[in-house]
Amino acid sequence: MLMNLKRMTRLKLRFPVSSTFSSRFNSNYNSAATAAREEPLTKTQLKTLVLSNYSHGHFSNLIQNVVALPSVLLTASLSMSMCNHSTSMSNHISFQEMGQQLFENRFDVQSCSVDMSSSKGEFFVLPNLKLKVLIEAIKLVLEIVYDERFVTFSYGGRVNMGRHTAIRYLKNSVENPSWWFVVWFNRQEFDERSVDKLCLFMEEKIRDTMLIDLLRRLFDFKIMRIELGGCYLGRGLPQECGLCSILINIYFNGFDKELQEMRLKIYEKNPKFDSNELCSKSNVYYKPLKIYAVRYLDEILVITSGSKPLTMDLKTRVLKFLEENLELNVDRVKTAIHSAVSEKIDFLGMELQAVPPSVLHPPMSEKAVRARKKYLRQKEVRALELKNARERNRKKLGLKILNHVFKKQSNVFKFDFQIENEVRDIFKTWADEVVQEFLGSLEERWSWHRMLSRGDFLSLRHIRDQMPEDLVDAYDKFQEQVNKHLTPVKARKALEEEERRMQEEEERKYGERTVEDLTRLCMKVSAPIELVRKAVKMVGFTNNMGRPRPISLLTALEDIDIIKWYAGVGRRWLDFFCCCHNFKMVKIVVSYHLRFSCILTLAEKHESTKRQAIKHFTKDLKVADMEGNEDVYFPTEREVKMMGDKSLSDPKPADGALSLALIRLASDEPSHSCVTHFCDRTDTIMYRIRLLQNRMNVNPLDEEKWVRGMGAIHDGLNQKCIPLCSDHISDLLLGKITLQDIDCTSFVDVD
Repeated sequence: MLMNLKRMTRLKLRFPVSSTFSSRFNSNYNSAATAAREEPLTKTQLKTLVLSNYSHGHFSNLIQNVVALPSVLLTASLSMSMCNHSTSMSNHISFQEMGQQLFENRFDVQSCSVDMSSSKGEFFVLPNLKLKVLIEAIKLVLEIVYDERFVTFSYGGRVNMGRHTAIRYLKNSVENPSWWFVVWFNRQEFDERSVDKLCLFMEEKIRDTMLIDLLRRLFDFKIMRIELGGCYLGRGLPQECGLCSILINIYFNGFDKELQEMRLKIYEKNPKFDSNELCSKSNVYYKPLKIYAVRYLDEILVITSGSKPLTMDLKTRVLKFLEENLELNVDRVKTAIHSAVSEKIDFLGMELQAVPPSVLHPPMSEKAVRARKKYLRQKEVRALELKNARERNRKKLGLKILNHVFKKQSNVFKFDFQIENEVRDIFKTWADEVVQEFLGSLEERWSWHRMLSRGDFLSLRHIRDQMPEDLVDAYDKFQEQVNKHLTPVKARKALEEEERRMQEEEERKYGERTVEDLTRLCMKVSAPIELVRKAVKMVGFTNNMGRPRPISLLTALEDIDIIKWYAGVGRRWLDFFCCCHNFKMVKIVVSYHLRFSCILTLAEKHESTKRQAIKHFTKDLKVADMEGNEDVYFPTEREVKMMGDKSLSDPKPADGALSLALIRLASDEPSHSCVTHFCDRTDTIMYRIRLLQNRMNVNPLDEEKWVRGMGAIHDGLNQKCIPLCSDHISDLLLGKITLQDIDCTSFVDVD
């Protein structure tokens, strides 16, 4: 098998620069580069550097004064790289030379890109590592410029403002939704008019012709493509440029502010009431009119708590602004108003519905109450057994101590210390504990009080007259002490009061739950379990009966790579849907279908049975390394059960992991360098990319055969071969990195 490294060459664009102009640029750049050495900048230093170019309400010369600095380019490289060694990065890119080209406007964008074509004749362009560094540097600068100027309901492409942050806002802030609608766009790519409008929006805040011209060239050469209404934005797919997210937010920023003004105007038109005034009146519940909005890149959700005519008027104004001001093609058929209570709506790959609070936090069922009472009874029995054992052991220990004391006292020898005080303290402590336990037991106190106070002849008057006064007084005092310490009347009253209070508390909580269910609606977020099952069946995890089956394509991989691939898909699903109410259903899919599909795949590879595979790998799919240490990559059953939405991150969807399979190739040719960003390792293994849609011969745009809302890697990467080291192939299979973290232009052709 012969391998030849594919070399893509292009004609370099030449920009005529006069000698005086070039010499002046060289002197200015050298002074700026000397001031900023090739050391990475912190976030604070980079922000200070960007803000130093702000004057009279505008940013200027960001390319020459910020992006072109070697320290900024090195900072961008560090944000892209998996390692933190700046020395290895300088081996790949000369930041000094690159910064010089940017400063003099000689950077050739077209020569830093590679054209890819699929079997269907579709073309797309990928940037190489050098251009990716430039794109990342521009992204860091634009984030500092615009992030604080975006509205609060703008998510995606921002730090700590991802999908799960938007879902958390919907679950915690949205109350009593009545109507909502999602804005759907027809599939459309940014054309020249859209790019001109985007540049016009940016020129309102940034006055830098070099930056605007650079962005135009990226669009002209198809290196950066923005397609609204597609399924690849924010999913870690290689066809998405790193600047797409921030540019979409800039493009929609005017719409976000307009929608914010609509919300404020509606709030002003509606009367406001004092909460104390409303609480003073009985049976009065006020639902204020509110409008909620969430935008994640090109997905827009608008929620109202008012009437349907109000929602229709708001929808008309929203669509008018999008179509007229932003010149976007909105799908008016799909952009329909739905009832928040009776209809579910798809947003961010999840299903939303308004439900009463009791649906999200249901009370304990009768079966659960019986189970809890049984557990409490068992707990009491165990406590009683421990108490009896403690008393028994205490009695034995006390007898031993007394026996030891008497032996010492009968001994003729004398000691310097007396043991009686220590023994007295021990017995006193035990006696106090016994008394406290006795006084805490209502039944024992009642039994002793009954025995000491009933049937005594000294309580009769004619007997008392015949007895001495001292004896009668002593008896009366004794009865007072018995009634004081042993009478269970007060304890019984306290116990009855506690039971009555608990019953009233349960009735109050039941009343509050009932009223809350009638007057309040909350947001329920669910995973589209039917789509998940369809994806499981389409990929080949299950057969037509819904039972796990092996994937024969993966048998060419090593055992550890097979397990890592399954683990990457499972963990991405678990991390993505951990905020959903029906997360238990996703756990079942991962813990049963994916786990046993992996076991069956391993069994098919080794030509063994399922029982033999489970005996060798166990259900937790443990793999032993060369030293004999067992590693677990697939989430264990206990780990899956403990997962929840306690700590929400912002992981990528499982689309890229589902549609990608890497098949290891055998070759005697010398190895190439790892294609991961700034990786210097040469002990690599060659892998061939196999895409799901090409194996199944399915068009991802066909929703009947493909999973609706699931993205797909571009067909141009199918059958391409990439060299990867052991660490990065593991990270790619486990989902720690995506194809965006790999230089896909350095692929290798295998004959």
